[in-house]
Amino acid sequence: MTHDRGDGMTHTDGMTHDGMTRAEGPPPILVGVDPDPSQRTALAWAADEAARRRLPLLLLHAQGVPTPGYRPTGGRPSWEEWNTALHVAGDHTLREAVAFVESRQPQVPVSGLLAEGHPAWVLREQAQHATAVVLGSWHLSAAQELFTSASVALPLIAHATCPVVVVPEPQRVTDHPPYFVVGVDGGAESAAVVDLAFEEAALHGAGLRALYVWHPPRFGGADEEAALDECHRLLSEAVAGHGAAHPEVELHHEVVRGHPVRVLIEQSAHSLGLVVGTRGHGGFTGMLLGSVSQGVLHHARCPVITVPRAHDR
Repeated sequence: MTHDRGDGMTHTDGMTHDGMTRAEGPPPILVGVDPDPSQRTALAWAADEAARRRLPLLLLHAQGVPTPGYRPTGGRPSWEEWNTALHVAGDHTLREAVAFVESRQPQVPVSGLLAEGHPAWVLREQAQHATAVVLGSWHLSAAQELFTSASVALPLIAHATCPVVVVPEPQRVTDHPPYFVVGVDGGAESAAVVDLAFEEAALHGAGLRALYVWHPPRFGGADEEAALDECHRLLSEAVAGHGAAHPEVELHHEVVRGHPVRVLIEQSAHSLGLVVGTRGHGGFTGMLLGSVSQGVLHHARCPVITVPRAHDR
């Protein structure tokens, strides 16, 4: 059941699919809210993106179920007492976050949703009705967290039907002139990735660097000159024609030799963002599902924007 309290705040009980909120009008940008008020980089990024795209912003704070032995007041509370205490804290978190957005981007329509359930599951359900989902990289602060049920970003990226943006905390200052980096692999899904990269660059008044990373075979045996020629061909085909809708965006494309994780992290260190697909081919095999994904998301020093496959959207 969903309760709209008339103050821009909504509470969802039960977490069934039918209980999720349905946005009217354009799909909002959805952002996961951290209970720590000092962690506001992702929220600020989402607010600014909503303003640039003239979209509403939905702030979501998801609360899981208590673990055995949970005693917030020293004694074992009833479910009603636990829910009441948790909801009061959640409401406070959302109200502070809404106030932050209203102060930063007063023109952006903003609402809050307090939900029960694991954050990855709740965000995945709400992502079906969103333009994009934005998270802070505090979810990935500990290496071991990538492999536990506490991980939010990786399962969400693997299943979301819209782009997912992971914003580092804190975010580095970018170089001038500003630019985005897009990882291109020549696969069938590159078109959507490149299109979104051009769109983001245009919205930010930035340039775009398109990179194809060639990872040489470990034991050699490949015709390096022929391989590089093929990489250049695939990169040229991947970006051809996609800038027509945004002629103001200055495009540079380059084939770089090395490991995808290292190259993408280094090349995007001072960029406004790194745009990649959720499925890879060639040099990006397993991108954002295996070791490459974990490396990029754990070490990137800029926002990472992942674009789902066409049939996932």
